[in-house]
Amino acid sequence: MRKKIINVIVAILFVSGGFTPSIHGQGNIKPAPKELMGNRFLTLNTVIRVNQIEVTRDKSVGEDERSMHTPERVVAFREAVSSEFPDARITWSFSWLALHDNSDNYKKIRELVVGYHHKYGDDITFIPGAYFANAYNTREQVNKDLHEGLAKVSEMVGGGFRPKSIVAGFLAAENQQYLAEKEGIHVCQGNIWSQFSIDNQDGDGAVSYPFYPSKEHFCKPAQGKSDFIDCVNLDGWTMDFLSARRDGFAGGFNSRMGVGPIETIHAYGKLVGLTEMMYTTAMHYDRGFELNGFAWVTNCWELSLPFSVAGLSDWLSEIKRSWPDVKFITQGEFGLLWREHYKENSFNYRFEQKGSGIGGSDANLKIRWFMNKDFRLALTKDWQKNRAENVIDFTRYDLKAEEPVEMTRKWSLLGEINQKQSRPQDRPKPIDKLSPEGIFLIKKHYPYLFF
Repeated sequence: MRKKIINVIVAILFVSGGFTPSIHGQGNIKPAPKELMGNRFLTLNTVIRVNQIEVTRDKSVGEDERSMHTPERVVAFREAVSSEFPDARITWSFSWLALHDNSDNYKKIRELVVGYHHKYGDDITFIPGAYFANAYNTREQVNKDLHEGLAKVSEMVGGGFRPKSIVAGFLAAENQQYLAEKEGIHVCQGNIWSQFSIDNQDGDGAVSYPFYPSKEHFCKPAQGKSDFIDCVNLDGWTMDFLSARRDGFAGGFNSRMGVGPIETIHAYGKLVGLTEMMYTTAMHYDRGFELNGFAWVTNCWELSLPFSVAGLSDWLSEIKRSWPDVKFITQGEFGLLWREHYKENSFNYRFEQKGSGIGGSDANLKIRWFMNKDFRLALTKDWQKNRAENVIDFTRYDLKAEEPVEMTRKWSLLGEINQKQSRPQDRPKPIDKLSPEGIFLIKKHYPYLFF
């Protein structure tokens, strides 16, 4: 089966012209689009840190990454982007230690990135904790880190500069409220959609496209003015929805597979890995665009990753060739465009995908996602055998939610049935076997699902 998949991939690449890099000249800084609807968007973030996870200002876990952060790697990374999208604007996020390290390498890195801000219009921001800040710090400490980290970024860039967004991995609702009300920042990469039993924090249960979070829980869309946080909550990596339904590494597959390089190029090699990245991208830019009126793909390519940025250039080249109208802007610009269009959580996102046959993305399955302010709902079916659809996730947002009080990795919002199947109640079931209250709520939005 694997050999057959590879042969099909090779044939597709041969017909399409393969992954030949494009050659472009340097472009001028262009303004962001004025409209959300009718556009395909791409956002790319990178993280510059000193230690793998800087859990507090003076304590770290994981590897020391100083040797992986060099000016040469920064230049190669930025050139990999501009070679394919000369007008692209990306988001650079610095950890606390990376902002304060006085070694020659980090001084030069900071100078380079400030130069890219002036040359390309890139955004520069702070990442608290180098991910997972709330798993190790109180909300009060995270707010203090955000305030002083943002001030350090402004000082580094100069000229009254202020970031348009924050990169955080996960960020508690109280901290996102602080960003909006005290720091004047209204966009935050504050959830990692579907992350469960991976890395140092869980956070399944959110909407995969932008939403305004509730004061109760960062994964829950605000239900009204009383619990509304004026901070657009963004996902960090666009996922293959079928791979993402898995629990951690269940079945020997990485549930985080999508457009991220670790789970694709690094895991499967350039050919298969890039094919999966493009498969996930196409799901949004083709059918997703038809269903939602706009499309968004986002990726975080950490600077410390121990493999070539050639894969990044190849992915961007294929995007440019396949969808030349893509708007490649910073996540802050994208989030503010969404905020201008949606004044409240009136979104109604729908997604459809068949499995790619790579990794945990089962080729025989089809998944449909429905996401709105009141709930998220996922249904899967074996389309090859034409079997009935089953619900694998139904998470209500109209119910009370609470974030953990203690510092823990467990920050997920698990509903009546959750896609990860980590609880006995999570076994897939027909839609008419959900609770009566759930069926009533679904019928208000999508009555056709019951006929």
